[in-house]
Amino acid sequence: MAQIIDGKQVSASVKQEVKDEAAKLREEKGLKVGLAVVIVGNNPASRVYVNNKKKACEAVGFQSFEYALDEATTQEQLLDLVNVLNRDDRVNGILVQLPLPKHIDEKTVINAISPEKDVDAFHPVNVGKIMIGEYAFLPCTPAGVMRLIASTGTEIAGKQCVVIGRSNIVGKPMAMLLLHESGTVTVCHSKTKNLKEICLGADILVVAVGRANFVTGDMIKEGAVVIDVGMNRLDDGRLCGDVEFESAEKKASYITPVPGGVGPMTIAMLMKNTLTAAKQQNGLA
Repeated sequence: MAQIIDGKQVSASVKQEVKDEAAKLREEKGLKVGLAVVIVGNNPASRVYVNNKKKACEAVGFQSFEYALDEATTQEQLLDLVNVLNRDDRVNGILVQLPLPKHIDEKTVINAISPEKDVDAFHPVNVGKIMIGEYAFLPCTPAGVMRLIASTGTEIAGKQCVVIGRSNIVGKPMAMLLLHESGTVTVCHSKTKNLKEICLGADILVVAVGRANFVTGDMIKEGAVVIDVGMNRLDDGRLCGDVEFESAEKKASYITPVPGGVGPMTIAMLMKNTLTAAKQQNGLA
């Protein structure tokens, strides 16, 4: 039976580290760390995420700047705001909550954010740095996954690592981070053949496909570390991941639950990225 990887506990330790360091910066350097979050329209899920980010800022002692824009905001108006925030010294990190309304091109907006303030690590400059292993920021979810794996004491070097999913936000950077730690990495996706056989070879299995209970226990190697990035809502309203937990738990050595696994780590790593940005912008990193 697998040991549960408690994302709430690990994320709390990350936030405490950030809080302690932010307090030290305030006391010794007079530096207040600031995060600007921009939300366009009233997508209920986006509003929940933005509120959670605001609470996390308060918890670690950051200044939080929220810009809630009307659904009818034009792309030009949003880009003007991003440019203002790029120049604002109080703002160390800028996060534009996705998805954006259909009339706004997400790529154009992401590319307008200064790479030094891109705490989501979505800007092409930061994506390129991740590829060559010389990064300042990591996308928050993959960074959180790496911290969860580390919390188990699992050595990644030399292990067979399988990532299911190839999104720019999770799958691709996840594969690169495992590769940087000398894992042997296979990336699987909707066109992959013999998926079950590939999964059965995985010492570390990271699943990020957005399909409820997609991976079942018979696809998991005995003793594997299983990280479930999925968050799906079933017809009865319950949340579940991309991994069928009950059958997987019987085979894995460690497994993340949903909810309470990867989810809490994403915001914790966002706080860590914002702290890193503040230090770099002030010549302290």
